[in-house]
Amino acid sequence: MDAPEDAFHPTVVFTEPYWVHDFSRPSSEAWENPFIFSVGRYNEHRPEMYTTELFEGVRDIHVGLDLGAPVNAPVHAFDRGVVYDVGVNDEDGSYGPTLITQHHLSLPAFPGGPRLEGPITFWVLYGHLSLESIRRLKKGQSFVRGEQIAALGAEHENGGWPPHVHVQISLEEPEKCDLPGVVEASQREDALKIYPDPRLICGPLY
Repeated sequence: MDAPEDAFHPTVVFTEPYWVHDFSRPSSEAWENPFIFSVGRYNEHRPEMYTTELFEGVRDIHVGLDLGAPVNAPVHAFDRGVVYDVGVNDEDGSYGPTLITQHHLSLPAFPGGPRLEGPITFWVLYGHLSLESIRRLKKGQSFVRGEQIAALGAEHENGGWPPHVHVQISLEEPEKCDLPGVVEASQREDALKIYPDPRLICGPLY
């Protein structure tokens, strides 16, 4: 079935079946994902995952959506917008090369998901990118739906993680090229109001 004309473009195009991770239950170190594409869930408690100093031993509620794919897989604009900021978060376990975009759009709800009245202004962070892929980007640069805006980075440059892009919506304007991708449990309720479910733009992936 063809997508409706107003459907957003996939952030990462999955050309094969994908795996939806459950990081709420720590896995054996010997476990390997049987698929080249994967999804890491929003609003998930991830015990024992965030062990570097950056997370202070208490931040383990994931408030973004992870899209796993091979290194250099293209990251596409879900819709039109502008580059808000580009930078590198180089702490161990952080985002590495990072892009934040700005949009003024309506966000139709996915089936069973939240609805935000619009159009509204919001920001989207893309983390764990290839540095080379964002070198050409400038603040204020515009792009259109479906345009490649970045690519996935390798583990050595993306904070030490397997290749994926962390996608996070923010209803508050970021103060710098960074957002807290995981929060502590006591901050969960407030964080979910500021950082709504990225499936609003990525679609009902699970």
